[in-house]
Amino acid sequence: MRYSLLVCIISASFILACSRTSNTERPNVIIILTDDQGWGDLSVHGNSNISTPNIDALSAAGASLENFYVCAVCSPTRAELLTGRYHFRGGVYSTGGGGERLDMDETTIAEIFKAAGYSTAAYGKWHNGMQYPYHPNGRGFEDYYGFCSGHWGNYHSPMLEHNGQIVKGEGFIIDDFTNHGLAFMEENRDEAFFLYLPFNTPHTPFQAPEKYWDRYRDKPINMLSDSEGEDINDTRAALAMCENIDWNVGRIVEKTRELGIDDKTIIIYFCDNGPNLWRWNGGMKGKKGSVDEGGVRSPMFIKWPEKIRAGKKVDRLVSVTDLLPTLGEMCGIPYDTRYPLDGISIEESLLEDDAEFEDRYLLNYWGGRLSVRTQRYRLDPQGGLFDIEKDRGQKQDLSGKLPGIKKEMLKVAEDFRLQIEAELPELDPRPFYLGHPALKYTQIPARDGKGHGNIKRSNRWPNCSFFTNWTGLQDSITWQVEVPEEGRFRVALYYTCPESDVGSTIQLSVGESVLTTRVTEAFDPPLRGMDEDLTPRMESYVKDWKVMDMGTIELSRGTFNMSLKALEMPGNSVLDFRLFLFERI
Repeated sequence: MRYSLLVCIISASFILACSRTSNTERPNVIIILTDDQGWGDLSVHGNSNISTPNIDALSAAGASLENFYVCAVCSPTRAELLTGRYHFRGGVYSTGGGGERLDMDETTIAEIFKAAGYSTAAYGKWHNGMQYPYHPNGRGFEDYYGFCSGHWGNYHSPMLEHNGQIVKGEGFIIDDFTNHGLAFMEENRDEAFFLYLPFNTPHTPFQAPEKYWDRYRDKPINMLSDSEGEDINDTRAALAMCENIDWNVGRIVEKTRELGIDDKTIIIYFCDNGPNLWRWNGGMKGKKGSVDEGGVRSPMFIKWPEKIRAGKKVDRLVSVTDLLPTLGEMCGIPYDTRYPLDGISIEESLLEDDAEFEDRYLLNYWGGRLSVRTQRYRLDPQGGLFDIEKDRGQKQDLSGKLPGIKKEMLKVAEDFRLQIEAELPELDPRPFYLGHPALKYTQIPARDGKGHGNIKRSNRWPNCSFFTNWTGLQDSITWQVEVPEEGRFRVALYYTCPESDVGSTIQLSVGESVLTTRVTEAFDPPLRGMDEDLTPRMESYVKDWKVMDMGTIELSRGTFNMSLKALEMPGNSVLDFRLFLFERI
């Protein structure tokens, strides 16, 4: 076997010239992606703490990819799924603050399938940019329902969005996303469709319908991680959420049977990174955030009754970047990507027994830590070399026994690090888009802004946070925004304010355009989350928000410093701020 670096494998002008599937036989595609669920959070992988019969059945009905790898955290994995390219190539370098945005010149899998005539939809957690054209509607998804941030603070009928417009969810969030997916499948039963279901559990905060928690609140946990840091109640909560996921996976599979489209539907199931906290994970080293085995190895099941043999095991090394070219080839879709892919098609390994393949290097990078994987070995960030086929816990360093292999893998790591440095700028120059004409609504949330003076963010993780402690006229909130086309906009502000502080005059400025209004109504709801949380959370508690119509504003094209400040403050504070919603009129 020879080794090849996964760079520039597929040319930017690559066209699938031949396919096993004719245009008239194109299958549907359903991709289910879970959030912070580790490889070990499934009974099919031997975890006796949990029962996941529907996911286990999905595995048995199709192919199980035994060496499937994703990224160490959320947004990079999602970017690699969408593009078939390593996340840093598309400008994704963090999980918040704008660093989760996927560059606009990247070609996405949804755009490819949409161009081929597929109906496309995504329901769930996006986490690759909020404002159009970073928004899902700008990346090939005709219908989107969910939230674009990295995490959400409430899973029971929360504030969500539908194609940019803010709406209220219905019931438990994963059940709700699944309901939208089932309706989409029903609507498109006679046409080819591409459905992306990025679930946001078991990401914290730990919340689940009561019936699932009832199964776990006092349940003995027999299989534990090797870490003394494991919290048994957190483990119980995460597994309760995983059982809810399993139920919804069962609903999706059953719907394909009900609609008579089971044979011609590809269903894919995997996770975005390792488990979010310490719990049993097959003895692998690391968890979420780590580039060791336990942080980046994911379950991966793919079912296609018409083509993939039930119970098939695929041992070859596979990356999330491989899904775009693989699905393109299996579905017979010609496509043209702007940039070279890092992923390769594994179609033959899925459809044929004893298919030959070349060994390869897979590269995992996060937070300055770089790990290199081949079919047999892993080079860890500290330069340790491990035989992963025998030692997934990475306990025996073979550097002294295999100096030649280590030297070669160190060279690969060095070359890859140079690529990262060349592709990622030290400072992110991208402003937040405001008022793109292709989408009627634009959210400008607290998460994308900066607080000045006394203003504080409700939590260190910005994704679902709000600004509070606005106690002086010198305080302000700012955003760097770009208005791509001039226009007139209605501005809604989402806020809370106690009765004692009503009366502040606030001013929104976007360049030379100014909108001034007065806070005339109190709205001071309690923080939410503690009653629904199964265990104490790390993220912000949340609130309900009042909507204030600030009026209309004329915006010119250009890049501006957008600011919100107070001109008068009769009470002790101005307001707590969640977001602006701009509506083009």
